Amino acid sequence: MSVEILETADADTPAGAPAIVEAGNPLGVEPADTAMPPMRPDLQLIADMIPPRCRVLDIGCDQGDLLAALWRSKAVDGRGMELSMAGVRACVRRGLSVVQGDADTDLMTYPDAAFDYAVLSQTLQAMRDPKEVLCQLVRIGRRAIVSFPNFGHWRVRWALMSTGRMPVTRHLQYSWYDTPNIHFCTIRDMDTLCADLGIVVERRIVLFGNGVARDLPLGWRANWLGRDAIFLLRHARGSGA
Repeated sequence: MSVEILETADADTPAGAPAIVEAGNPLGVEPADTAMPPMRPDLQLIADMIPPRCRVLDIGCDQGDLLAALWRSKAVDGRGMELSMAGVRACVRRGLSVVQGDADTDLMTYPDAAFDYAVLSQTLQAMRDPKEVLCQLVRIGRRAIVSFPNFGHWRVRWALMSTGRMPVTRHLQYSWYDTPNIHFCTIRDMDTLCADLGIVVERRIVLFGNGVARDLPLGWRANWLGRDAIFLLRHARGSGA
């Protein structure tokens, strides 16, 4: 099955971004999945936060699980950006509109408020410039949803204190020399950065190791016990509507 990367974008794709088209499967057709596999817990929570029939950009969309689920359940106009060509091909095979791109460099090509929601799931800690990426998210989307692992979790703290080595846990399984996570962040760190950038945290969902997820204010419980977090963000100058 052939894949073409076209240099000219369609009307809904920002200028300069390559359009990805699969031969025999034009964009906009129904995703080909006959049965949706279970999604990661954070992706399911993100899907629940997004209202029907809105415009969504999923950055670092991998194989398109979130976009496919949103298309099926909420009829969203979903677009994706993925760094790996294998991920792009997997998305295109599912009938999803995805371009190959690097969030560190390519988000600036999108116009302001081009989407209702810009999503970045479990990827911010791997960005070369997470501060700039966060600014781009709230510029591109009227709201942004960001999920990330909490490096302030008690297991991470205990592993570092008890072994004197960079933590390796069931949830963070990479060693220090091969981890894609290059900017370690806690829930408190994210709150501080958002405040410094003039970004409003509208919701903060904390995922615990037992699978429970709760909206929690910033405090010791969230930062110590939260394995992952999902933040719903908007720029302070943006509308609260």
